[in-house]
Amino acid sequence: MHSRASAPAREVFINQYFYGKWYHVAHLLGGENLSISFATRTVLDGVSVGLDEGDRIGIVGRNGDGKSTLMRLLAGRQTADSGRVTRRGGVQVSYLDQTDVLDGEDTVGFAIVGEAADHEWASNPKIREIMGALVGEVDWHANIHSLSGGQKRRVALAKLLIGDDDVIMLDEPTNHLDVEGVAWLAKHLKQRWRANEGAFVVVTHDRWFLDEVCTRTWEVHDGVIDPFDGGYAAYVLARAERDKTAAVVESKRVQLVKKELAWLRRGAPARTAKPKFRIEAANDLIADVPEPRDTVALSKMATARLGKDVIDLENVSLTYGEDETAKELFNNITLRLAPGERLGLVGVNGAGKTTLLQLLNGEVSPSSGKVKRGKTVKTAVLTQEVDELDDVLGMRVVEVIEREKRSFDVGGKDMSAGQLVEQLGFTKDKQWTQVKDLSGGERRRLQLLRLLVGEPNVLMLDEPTNDLDTDTLAAVEDVLDGWPGTLVVVSHDRYLLERVTDHQMALLGDGKLRGLPGGVDQYLELRADAGVGPSAKSDAAATAPSGPTEGEKRDARKVLNRLERQLGKNSAADAKVHAKMSEHVGDYDALADLNAKLAKLASERAGLELEWLAASEVLE
Repeated sequence: MHSRASAPAREVFINQYFYGKWYHVAHLLGGENLSISFATRTVLDGVSVGLDEGDRIGIVGRNGDGKSTLMRLLAGRQTADSGRVTRRGGVQVSYLDQTDVLDGEDTVGFAIVGEAADHEWASNPKIREIMGALVGEVDWHANIHSLSGGQKRRVALAKLLIGDDDVIMLDEPTNHLDVEGVAWLAKHLKQRWRANEGAFVVVTHDRWFLDEVCTRTWEVHDGVIDPFDGGYAAYVLARAERDKTAAVVESKRVQLVKKELAWLRRGAPARTAKPKFRIEAANDLIADVPEPRDTVALSKMATARLGKDVIDLENVSLTYGEDETAKELFNNITLRLAPGERLGLVGVNGAGKTTLLQLLNGEVSPSSGKVKRGKTVKTAVLTQEVDELDDVLGMRVVEVIEREKRSFDVGGKDMSAGQLVEQLGFTKDKQWTQVKDLSGGERRRLQLLRLLVGEPNVLMLDEPTNDLDTDTLAAVEDVLDGWPGTLVVVSHDRYLLERVTDHQMALLGDGKLRGLPGGVDQYLELRADAGVGPSAKSDAAATAPSGPTEGEKRDARKVLNRLERQLGKNSAADAKVHAKMSEHVGDYDALADLNAKLAKLASERAGLELEWLAASEVLE
């Protein structure tokens, strides 16, 4: 998507291709030359963006780079230092803030539907579904101030979604949602409008969610916005292509992007169903990238560090409370952790995921059964609590790590404390920042680093993605790839689970622990089959007009053939320009002309690829 100016006095239409036909798509709102600074730092510097009907946009970028600021400006919740935001007449915009904006004295029911009588909203199937999915277990008459943070968040989301707004803006909507909640929200957004109607913008660190619901991505960085077509996987590829085209030196960041791309191409089968031209481009970029982990080598190293015995739970049961208040969390479960095993845990809230980690860590004793630990086991747990750093608030980041050790072995490489903290996103300046001045995401990273430098051989992570942006998550995964111990991860972030663990298990709330050979999708299917969770299955028919006719399919095949010929010519022209660039090294005038040609070809290619994707949907 290119930047485009808004036009307040007239309606702007863009041509878009859906199901074998061209549609006129109306412009909804836009920002022109937006600039905003905080203290001495410019967050956005003269950026222009626009939203059209049918836009499904994900905003990504590092924490603090302006993602939420951009959304607040477009939503009219904040004013830019310069520039303007315009809306087409009559456009309704709703906005989900990260902060608690509900009146604490209101009841849950009043906060969501106001004074509407029960029969007024209960007769609407859309509202009933939203209520059931988000607040079905919340007391309808409870005051907002009595709810947990997660419950308040669900109430605010339900209040927003029952409206009929033209544009929805969501800032971290997946926070406090479990795997099922995230899957339900993705399905709802995909079904909410027809393909060329409505629009939403979402800021989230949940990469599966971005890939599932977004068709465009805005990357906010260094005061500018770079637009990309596609969801998270397409964005990672496009970013790698951008760095390659610009002849950027292979930096640490680019290597992480390529490694992430390699995972996306080699990961779950669903991710490999990309257009042909994208697959070829991806294969070229990752030809020299090794697998994210050498599982065999890591297993051998883990065995050397741990011995053959790690932690076994044998026929363990655990009950809290007594008599009528008793609650059975686990009923005769058995779990055996092997050296180097990478286990992901999913489950409903309250099913005992955190308690299971506490059992493995020896913090909780079972009501019956045995917990056996190997003699050489040394555990470490990343909890959800942020007060674990209270004892080092006055220290600087690098000092916290150096207090443990000055050099570290990471993936067979010797690293200094400074190099290690830099690998997890602490720049040389940030390394000398006091812990008390770090953001929530930076403290989370430091928590993990502090655990790793203690050299545990069993690492347990409880919701490790909280407060981390997508780039930092990729860096954390890179560190974990070379870590040779046993890993147990509890997370609602299915992308992370599939990326860093080799298999998953589920706690379904019935006291049992069940293996998931089919991964998170199998968990969602089990919940749906039991009639207690939203289905995670994609329902494309519900998000689009009725299926295309045979005539429209024939037209689509003709369009695809034409576009593939044009893409082939474009690729050949691109290769010729690159060849000429190598002949004019040092001739800056000639290189400038050639760069302009490359930019023109890239723009043409982006348009052709967008048409290709639209036409290909007709044949799916």
